[in-house]
Amino acid sequence: MIHKNKDFMVRKSTLYKLLLFCLMTFVFLGCQYADPKKEISEISVDIEWVRFEQKFYKSSPDELPALKKAYPYFFPAQYPDSIWEQRLSDSLQLELFNQINRVFPSIHSLKTQVKSLFQHIKYYFHETNIPKIITVVSDVDYHNKIIDADTLLLLSIDTYLGKDNYLYTGIPKYISANLTKDQIVPDMVSALSDRYISSPQDRTLLSQMIFRGKQLYLKDVFLPSTTDHLKIGHTQKQLSWVEENEEHIWRFFIDEKLLFSSNSNQIYRFIDPAPFTKFYLDIDQQSPGRVGQWLGWMIVRSYAQNNDVSLPELLAMPANEMFQKSKYKPSRK
Repeated sequence: MIHKNKDFMVRKSTLYKLLLFCLMTFVFLGCQYADPKKEISEISVDIEWVRFEQKFYKSSPDELPALKKAYPYFFPAQYPDSIWEQRLSDSLQLELFNQINRVFPSIHSLKTQVKSLFQHIKYYFHETNIPKIITVVSDVDYHNKIIDADTLLLLSIDTYLGKDNYLYTGIPKYISANLTKDQIVPDMVSALSDRYISSPQDRTLLSQMIFRGKQLYLKDVFLPSTTDHLKIGHTQKQLSWVEENEEHIWRFFIDEKLLFSSNSNQIYRFIDPAPFTKFYLDIDQQSPGRVGQWLGWMIVRSYAQNNDVSLPELLAMPANEMFQKSKYKPSRK
C-alpha cells in the first residue's frame, strides 16, 4: 500500500513538472511572438494639422499680410502680393478649391489613418519626430504629391481628387490612376522613407530594385492593413498578373543579365513609372509598369523571412548582401 502511494506520488510529481514546463513554454512563446497591435495602439502621438488651402482661399486680400506672417515659407519674397491676390480670384484656382471641398468635406478618416501610421513608426523608431502636416494646393504637381520637410509634411491635397476627376484631363492614365485619396497614406510612407533608408550605394539595377523594395517593405510594416496593390499603386488585376508571371519575370532578368547592369536605361524600363514594363516582348502591353520595384519588394520580403534582424538592420543592409542572404526564389503558379 505504501509502495503504491509512493509510486502515485512520483507520477503526480512528474505530471506536475510536465504541466509546469508546458505552461512556461506557452508563456515564453506567447511573449516572443506577441502581437504588437495593442502596444502600438496605445502609443501617444500628437499630430498638428493645418488646412492651409482653406485658410488661403477663404481669405480676402486684406487678410493676406497676416497669412504671410503666419506662413512665410509659402510666400517667397520675390513675388509681389498681386500674384497671391490674383490666385484668390482665378476661376481655375477656385474650381480646384471647390473640387477639394467636394472630395474632402472632412479629413477625419484621413487623420485616423495617419495617426495609426505614426504610431507604427514610433513603435519601430522611437526617436522619430512627428511633423506638422499642412495641406496645400500645388496646381496638381503629381511629381511632388507629398514633401517631407523635416518638421513639416506638405500634402498636396489637389493631387488626390480621384482618377476620373475632370481636372486631371490630359494627365496620362497610369499616373492619374494613383491620384486617389486611398494613396495618401502609402505616399506618406514613400515620402518619409528617406529618413530610414540610405540611398543606393551603386548604380546597378539590383541596388535600385532593393532600394524600392525596402520602401515597399516599410509599407508592409507601417501599414499592415493596407492591401498590396494599394502599397505599390497597381490595380488588383495588374498585381495578379505580376504574381502569376513571377517565375517568367525572374528568368528574364537572369537570362538578360540585368541585375548587375549599370545601364541607366534599365532604370527607365523596370523602375520608373510607366504604363507598362518594357520587356520588348509580346507581353509588354499586358504588364504593369515598375515590375523591377515589385521584384525588389519580393527579395526584401524573402530576406526578412529568412533572417533574424531588426527593422533598422534590414533597412541598412547593402543590396548585394541582402540579395545573397535573401534565399529568394520566385513562386511557381
